[in-house]
Amino acid sequence: MGILTWIYLIPFLAAMIIVFTPPEKLRFIKWVALSATSVVLTLAIGLVVLYLQRIGGIHGSELMSGTRTELMFVERVAWFKALGIEYFIGVDGISVAMICLTAIVIFCGVLVSWGVTNRAKEFFAFLLVLVTGVFGVFMSFDLFLLFLFYEVAVLPMYLLIGIWGTGPKEYSAMKLTLMLMAGSAFILVGILAMFYYGGLHSFNMIDLAQVQIPKEAQAWVFPMLFVGFGILGALFPFHTWSPDGHASAPTAVSMLHAGVLMKLGGYGCLRTVYMLPEGAHAWAYFFMVLTTINITYGAFVAIQKKDLKYITAYSSVSHCGFVLFGLLALTATGLQGSVLQSFSHGIMTALFFGLIGMIYGRTHTRMIDEMGGIIKVMPFLGVAYYIAGFASLGLPGFSGFIAEVTVFVGAFSIDDLSVRILTVIATMSIVVTAVYILRALGRMFFGPIQNPEHAKLTDAVYWEKIPVGVLVFVLAFIGMFPGWLVRLIEYSLGPIMNNLSRQIM
Repeated sequence: MGILTWIYLIPFLAAMIIVFTPPEKLRFIKWVALSATSVVLTLAIGLVVLYLQRIGGIHGSELMSGTRTELMFVERVAWFKALGIEYFIGVDGISVAMICLTAIVIFCGVLVSWGVTNRAKEFFAFLLVLVTGVFGVFMSFDLFLLFLFYEVAVLPMYLLIGIWGTGPKEYSAMKLTLMLMAGSAFILVGILAMFYYGGLHSFNMIDLAQVQIPKEAQAWVFPMLFVGFGILGALFPFHTWSPDGHASAPTAVSMLHAGVLMKLGGYGCLRTVYMLPEGAHAWAYFFMVLTTINITYGAFVAIQKKDLKYITAYSSVSHCGFVLFGLLALTATGLQGSVLQSFSHGIMTALFFGLIGMIYGRTHTRMIDEMGGIIKVMPFLGVAYYIAGFASLGLPGFSGFIAEVTVFVGAFSIDDLSVRILTVIATMSIVVTAVYILRALGRMFFGPIQNPEHAKLTDAVYWEKIPVGVLVFVLAFIGMFPGWLVRLIEYSLGPIMNNLSRQIM
């Protein structure tokens, strides 16, 4: 087995060990989860280093010249020959970036969940099964295998929210599950259509991307797949499951939900564009309008909210709109910005929800009007929340600035007045973002302490400071040194852009 199989298999094996561990051995269960995610994080960092070394001799002008996606660390075995299904995994630069993001978030999520005692055995087992599916999606290049891992990633969310959540958790869990299952139905129909129209008797994504699928077929298969994946990416108007799911989910699940799971939607949409370029050109403007609504609607609703989780949830709806907006620009810069935004937003929202969980665990409230002056007793958490807020509103020096600027440049470079108007509207959402972020920061941390009980609160402990420190470091490191991530993405854009340009020549 290669490095990729181990990356998704280690969390699954850890989950199986936890399943067969007596529930009273709580400390052992937590250390199994932490050890597994630490090993996976190490492997993911090693994967990034190895990948960059392998493309080290390739110059910028050569990055965009390929016609086929050049995968590395490929593992390929015939699985179900009668239907052309293969165990086909590998990575390009985009996959490597997403695997690295997932490894960082799950490692931090386990640490943030260190205080979980209610049915901890099942909690950590489901958490590790969920991340197994996420890793599998990012490395699968057989559509059937990708769909299988996709379902593995989505289904544990119902139990994680329904059992360990807060508020109307059963309603939120059911709403989330039904919406995502509807998306899965669209995806399955689209995958079967690709198998039929491809004429290859294969689900191989790389081969299907090279086939001239009839334009008439692409006209309906593309929106089927794009909407199916877009539901998980909070595409308007199918986004309503996301804020409720965020608000009810436990801390680590919110981190994975916003930081990683929603990125499966954008990633699936990106692969859809690669495989169905004519459909992408035909539907790009329509979906750009929807994502512009995503961006502006999410930002304006966030202003109205006073619950920290709902503010961050609607902010995620807005920021995930940037991922799809950059993707639909169908330019190299826009696609690059889309992936950068996926990575940046994943780290940023994981930090936000981790901090919200820590603050709520002390104050027992998520309402910003009830938290005045708490930076006096929680300076570490307060400073970290300020950093997350500044990254969210696109302050230079953090990853959000690099990602959003790249998206806007990629979209505005299109010589089309209507697209440029949409880009300007999307850009103006930055002002709205600044309003709700700065308002929340001011009301939570400045002024006198509102509740006398809050004066007795304590700051973060060591096992909370580690994940916060890791996420803050990544936000700043990418903001100041984005070159390695940009190079990862560039190497994978050539085949996508060649496919898109081939359809308009």
